Amino acid sequence: MWDVSERSTITAGRAVDWDFAATVGAKLARPTPATTDYTRNQVIEQLSESSKAAELPVREVTGLIEGATIPEARVVDRPEWIRAATRSMRVMTSGGAEPDSHKPGFITGRVTGAQTGAVLSFVSTGILGQYDPFGPDGGELLLVYPNVIAVERQLRVAPADFRLWVCLHEVTHRVQFRANPWLADHMSQALAVLTSDAGEDVTEMAGRLAQFVHDQRNGQAADTNSTGVIGLMRAVQAEPQRRALDQLLVLGTLLEGHADHVMDAVGPAVVPSVATIRRRFDERRQRKQPPLQRLVRALLGFDAKLSQYTRGKAFVDHVVSAVGMARFNAIWSGPETLPHPDEIDEPQRWIDRVL
Repeated sequence: MWDVSERSTITAGRAVDWDFAATVGAKLARPTPATTDYTRNQVIEQLSESSKAAELPVREVTGLIEGATIPEARVVDRPEWIRAATRSMRVMTSGGAEPDSHKPGFITGRVTGAQTGAVLSFVSTGILGQYDPFGPDGGELLLVYPNVIAVERQLRVAPADFRLWVCLHEVTHRVQFRANPWLADHMSQALAVLTSDAGEDVTEMAGRLAQFVHDQRNGQAADTNSTGVIGLMRAVQAEPQRRALDQLLVLGTLLEGHADHVMDAVGPAVVPSVATIRRRFDERRQRKQPPLQRLVRALLGFDAKLSQYTRGKAFVDHVVSAVGMARFNAIWSGPETLPHPDEIDEPQRWIDRVL
């Protein structure tokens, strides 16, 4: 499905000194919220146990990986998450080469490494959990306990319930990837196309950028992915890279929407205060941010991430309501059964095409 031509070379990951990025990011990471050793140890233990407790209900609702062993989650602080993220990004952007086979120049690597580390330090304050399909042993689930503490305090919800609720979402991602190993390879191949240097003429990119600006001024943005930073990225990309980005966006929308659907389906049975948690969490997602923070969030694609949750959940809700979860699971058969970009907002088109 994906094709990186002989003319293309994977360049994005090789321009970064990933070790330096991890060092900078870890040093810039905000400290853990003030807490006692007892509370810190309690949340670490409870998140670990909740990740196990969430697995069986998630499997039951999704119908995925029946009978498989339940792997351990890794509960981390912000610097540990940053180090894990740089390792994963190194693998994702290596284009299949050995990580150290194409080392960047010292100055270039340090500059891009510092930039990457600074971005990851900012992102590290907002990540509650993450399944990393490119992590050790074929993938690992990371739960960032300082952020869980910060959010449960901000929302004023029952800590034990909130921790299990978070794990329901993140464990669903673990189940998605472990039940469907081809997903990680699909992502890796798309990233190889996205981070390749197609050797295009600068004038071609400039022409596409000019058309993007013209369309924005005239209100001609066709869809969600044609606006903001995502739209700008697509505007300067060649067609193969644009298709790869669209496929990654659709896959992310499906994965996040499916996880939110499962979380809401399982939640009422296992999380007593789930209605309160969901209401307050959704209010927090929609809350207006200070202008500078809104700008940074937009540049990092956080607004696109929120769109993934809402559009993806609406897609999954519709399909499962119409055909049931067992038939919905045809979506995991392979790349050809994943939704097309125009099917996310019109799920009946996916039903008609696949089922």
